[in-house]
Amino acid sequence: MRLGALCAAAALTLVGCRNLGPKSVSEDRSDYALSIAESWKRQTLMNIVKLRYLDPPVFVDVGQIVAGYSFETTLTAGASFPETNAVGGSTATVGGAARYTDRPTITYTPLTGNRFVKSLMTPLPPESVFATIQSGWPADGVLYAAVASINGLKNQETAMGGISPPDPRFLRALVLLRKLQLSGTVGMRIQADPDKQQHTLLTFRTTGVSDETLADSRELRELLGLDPEASSFKLVFGAVSSSNKELAVLPRSLLHLMQTMASQVEVPRAHLADGRATPGLESIAGQEDTTRLVRVLSSTSHPEYAFVAIRYRDHWFWIDDRDLKTKRTFAFMMMLFTLADTGEKDAVPLVTIPAQ
Repeated sequence: MRLGALCAAAALTLVGCRNLGPKSVSEDRSDYALSIAESWKRQTLMNIVKLRYLDPPVFVDVGQIVAGYSFETTLTAGASFPETNAVGGSTATVGGAARYTDRPTITYTPLTGNRFVKSLMTPLPPESVFATIQSGWPADGVLYAAVASINGLKNQETAMGGISPPDPRFLRALVLLRKLQLSGTVGMRIQADPDKQQHTLLTFRTTGVSDETLADSRELRELLGLDPEASSFKLVFGAVSSSNKELAVLPRSLLHLMQTMASQVEVPRAHLADGRATPGLESIAGQEDTTRLVRVLSSTSHPEYAFVAIRYRDHWFWIDDRDLKTKRTFAFMMMLFTLADTGEKDAVPLVTIPAQ
């Protein structure tokens, strides 16, 4: 009877293990997503820091994950019974073994080739930039990060000699756009002309709004040289507009944005003195806080509160988890990778590593 009970328990165990695959989805999907997101953040921060040292960035994508599982069990049982006149009782033996194997195969794809390089160096479409604003992202943060100029008003520029501060009128225009965004008086729509060509229009509502909002709208039009009577303006790509009914936007490329962020990495003073790193935001005396896009800290010890941290040149570089402004800009920059048109991927070498 005892032997029968043990065999029944073992059989139930084998039946329960048949659902190993479906049960792993809920846990593995979240775990893999978190691991990929964390590695993506670390890779992005590493490339930003490397650009400060004129070290070329390298991107590797997780191409495929194949998770394989196996659970094997064995059960042995035996019994012996004495003869009728023999002395002693019956004996029984039960044995079993189990083995669980988790062997995922992860494929890494180096992102190289003509299409990918072009996607890094090609400026973002103005429509994509303003679409993020239309979806709720703050206009001042988006434009300060992704735009080099608006109707001739220049944002800060990064060069080998340091950073050129932004035009104060550019910063004022961003403040006004943010206020108009919060008031709900600025929007975007697509319009087709008789030649069936589509144009993106930036619209400003002037009816049913407060006097303060109307004053902000008038000031913004004056700063950007826009028609004070028009309610919509054609959104075009370029440094300057051809008329007062166009809003010319010159977006940055992903590489340009990364270089701008790299110039604001706080590198060790010894590295600057030795000429290992290029001059950055510290070259603008007294304007570090007003013109800072991100704050990437550095130290020789591992940070305690880090949103993302990497080790490079015997130093730790990280973003403080309590720095919401930097975290927002960093997340926005990573999202811009999905807006860049990379096209079809070229045939590149694959690196497959079985994780055992």
